[in-house]
Amino acid sequence: MTDGGARIDYEERPGGAGGGRVARLLIDRAAKRNAIGPGVIAGLRDSCAELAADDDLRAVILAGAGGRTFAAGADVNTMAGLTPDSARTFITALHEAIDAVRTLPVPVIAAIRGHCLGAAVELAAACDFRAGDTTAIVAMPEVRVGIPSVIEAALLPGLVGWGAAREMLLTGREYGAEEAADIGFLQRVTAPPDLDAAVDAWLDAILACGPAAVRTQKKLLNEWQEMSLTKAVAVSIDAFAASFETDEPARMLARALKPRSG
Repeated sequence: MTDGGARIDYEERPGGAGGGRVARLLIDRAAKRNAIGPGVIAGLRDSCAELAADDDLRAVILAGAGGRTFAAGADVNTMAGLTPDSARTFITALHEAIDAVRTLPVPVIAAIRGHCLGAAVELAAACDFRAGDTTAIVAMPEVRVGIPSVIEAALLPGLVGWGAAREMLLTGREYGAEEAADIGFLQRVTAPPDLDAAVDAWLDAILACGPAAVRTQKKLLNEWQEMSLTKAVAVSIDAFAASFETDEPARMLARALKPRSG
């Protein structure tokens, strides 16, 4: 029996700033509801290394293979056999895989169908955008099986606020798509046939922007999460000045300043 992995599909898309390459990163274990075990963890880590090295990449869509479930959380069969030492190894590897998604140099969009549980919530929280269709079910059920939610669960208070995060983590209850949107976890909710169109709208907006500017902005956003306001402003000034070392601002500003006919 395979422990699954991850798969990358590429496509070239048009766009206002020249378009570019978009990758679809799939959690590839559909037969097990995309449960996240060691094989998926390794697949995500290796796939992100490939994506991070692609200078022409403009955006990544993260989804579950099979089109029915984003991911049913960490593999319970794996967790049932853990010892204190192997638990530390497993959770550290899971953190490294999720952090590899979070630190990809381009925007990452989570497209969520069906169950998004536990580690999958943390994986989605590491993305820049989250859209779900009305089949989405979001939960952090770890406390219901005797373990705390850890690693990138620490991102949740920043996304949904401390009150909602405490309710999610201390009760383990399920949230339907609309309720997940109400607390701020999902940014968009669609009917199942419309999820791809919602993702495409974000991609169109990203591809209309300057590629270098988007990469710089993504890097700044991640840095701001861990900085004081004073430090965040200082690194932002440096990033603004450095952007003019390329011709991207001049080209795009000239286009914006060009008189429009009619």
